[in-house]
Amino acid sequence: MRVLCKDIAGSNGQEVEVKGWIHRIRDLGGVCFIMLRDRSGMVQLVFESAPDVTLESVVSVEGTVQENKKAPDGYEIQVSTMKVLSRAAADLPIQVNGDPDKLGIEAILDNRVISLRNPKIRSIFHLQSNILAYFAEYLRSQDFTEIKSSKLIGSGSEGGTGLFEVEYFDRKVYLAQSPQLYKQTMVASGMERVFEIGAAYRAEKHDTPRHLNEYVSLDVEMGFIESDQDLMDLETGILKHIFGRIAEYDGSILEQWGASVPSQEALDHIPRISHDEAKAILSERLGKRVFELNPEGERELCEWALEKHGVELVFVNAFPRKKRPFYTYPDGMKTMSFDLLFRGLEITSGSRRINEYDMLVENIKRFGLDPAGLAGYLEVFKYGAPPHGGFAIGLERFTQKVLGLSSIKEASLFPRDRKRVAP
Repeated sequence: MRVLCKDIAGSNGQEVEVKGWIHRIRDLGGVCFIMLRDRSGMVQLVFESAPDVTLESVVSVEGTVQENKKAPDGYEIQVSTMKVLSRAAADLPIQVNGDPDKLGIEAILDNRVISLRNPKIRSIFHLQSNILAYFAEYLRSQDFTEIKSSKLIGSGSEGGTGLFEVEYFDRKVYLAQSPQLYKQTMVASGMERVFEIGAAYRAEKHDTPRHLNEYVSLDVEMGFIESDQDLMDLETGILKHIFGRIAEYDGSILEQWGASVPSQEALDHIPRISHDEAKAILSERLGKRVFELNPEGERELCEWALEKHGVELVFVNAFPRKKRPFYTYPDGMKTMSFDLLFRGLEITSGSRRINEYDMLVENIKRFGLDPAGLAGYLEVFKYGAPPHGGFAIGLERFTQKVLGLSSIKEASLFPRDRKRVAP
């Protein structure tokens, strides 16, 4: 019966079978040490002579577990038999058992099917999987229902810009920028609280370390709110849960990357500043008048939050109406909307939505859009929708900032940008 590498300590002195990939070979002449890798970790194999095997070959090994303080984790397997299940070609395009920090991002992505075998690189996606679980776990505890919406839509949720066209039988449809309409529909249906984890698409011609054209969006929508403050309260609760779980269960991954997460106490002090206050803070710190929150400003605001409040996060709200989508609830010339910045990068955008039909029609016209083109969207509000709002967290950006990755593309299994559509 197969034993995982991480569990061999419990089989000391016993015959075991392990299966996995040949990670490293060290032939010393009279003895050969091989590191075997499986999903759980690694174990040292001991052979009397070097076997005929290549790095990354998949093997099944039988042998006796023995204690050895010099072996990794204090145990090794004295091999009696080995069967090669799949022999790997010798010309590996990159070094799987090396330090990925010495590889450039293009080499990592050009050889993605091989680079994902590197334990440190693969740990990114173990953590990402756990982040998804922690996100859903918290929302379910708050009586949210998970939904799955279509990614093929007839028109854009934000006026039709930045959309990828798709041939759909005898017409054109688009890849969804967000599940906005569907989230709001389900709130209006009586579910009141919904969330979705799904792909989102933006046809924007960026080529930066912070943008992807396909990404995973963690979307939340909640009914019967008063303002965007309710949404910031909810997101703070989500973050406390996710970061708390990461600290408790994923410390080894953080250690690999030299990373850390904010403490629970620090998360109680995330500052909330208006868009105007943010510009004033930046103008003072940068010594020049600031009109927009650009990437430099986002980094500077997070440094300010760390210095003044001891946390590398800051909510910025009360954006001007012209800076937010047409469905954002107005508050005079401002809006009930916000962004969350984390370690110098916007990871969330959210708002209270307009739920009153006539106000929404008026605002659509105010933005120079045709209400007839958004008839499907408007139908949700024509027949009664509660005051509600929501937000979305970009999974890859969140992962990037937790681990301190240099590019968002490192946090995407198979990133899609202006140039890359494979593998």
